[in-house]
Amino acid sequence: MHWLRAVEQLRRERRPGVLVTVTEVRGHAPRGAGAKMVVSHDKAWGSIGGGNLEETAVVRARVLLGDPTYAASPAGPESMTVSLSDQARTDHGRQCCGGEVSLLLEPLAVVPSVAVFGVGHVGLELARILARHDLELHLVDSRADQLAPERLACLDDGQAAVHVHHAPLPELILGSVPRGTHVLVMTHDHAEDFALCDAALRCGHLGPVGLIGSSAKWTRFRRGLLVEGHDESVIERIHSPIGSGDVLGKEPQTIALAVATELVRSFAADRVELRP
Repeated sequence: MHWLRAVEQLRRERRPGVLVTVTEVRGHAPRGAGAKMVVSHDKAWGSIGGGNLEETAVVRARVLLGDPTYAASPAGPESMTVSLSDQARTDHGRQCCGGEVSLLLEPLAVVPSVAVFGVGHVGLELARILARHDLELHLVDSRADQLAPERLACLDDGQAAVHVHHAPLPELILGSVPRGTHVLVMTHDHAEDFALCDAALRCGHLGPVGLIGSSAKWTRFRRGLLVEGHDESVIERIHSPIGSGDVLGKEPQTIALAVATELVRSFAADRVELRP
């Protein structure tokens, strides 16, 4: 598989990896500058020249992938130099091309996944903010007009991979979002919100669940979820009201900013939880 397709596959499957690139060659080497390979926990795609050179890079990449600190907060690319001289000490066989190769190891982190249920005034403003981040963004609504292409055109120039779901029963989408997805419940209908909260608590693969609304709304929902048979400890998975207390105001764009602020702060911890 071509290295670029491997990067796309890892992103799609939400698995971390390392992109290894030959940045400079001095003397003779099996591959020239620009050669690339991709390394995951258990596979590698592409080639930077085989032998000790390639195995050294693979081992180092997997050390980085296995380091919780690196996985949680990648410090950025790392450089290394490998000598191909017959005088050089090697761990994975000898290559005596006579040159020296510089490599760049770049982290391919698992990007966050967020599902916004309800793309009304606040939901759309939140989507505007989140679309500027490198993440998977799922937008779900039971109303087709809220998901019209012309209404969501404001998201087209963002970094996020946006997935649009029109679902008369939005809770059915919960089973198809990636593991660890942050779920934000903010529909136009409190009955729909409750059905989503109930269904979310029955899904073991989801990340944090947030519910928009007042403390009074959450008190009613909490009583209802107990009646539905959920344990207190399970109900604690839902956070309500949502939004950072540092951002005050009731305008849709202000509420969206408060929710996004709280959400972005929580992304760093996701990469540790999503490591294999």
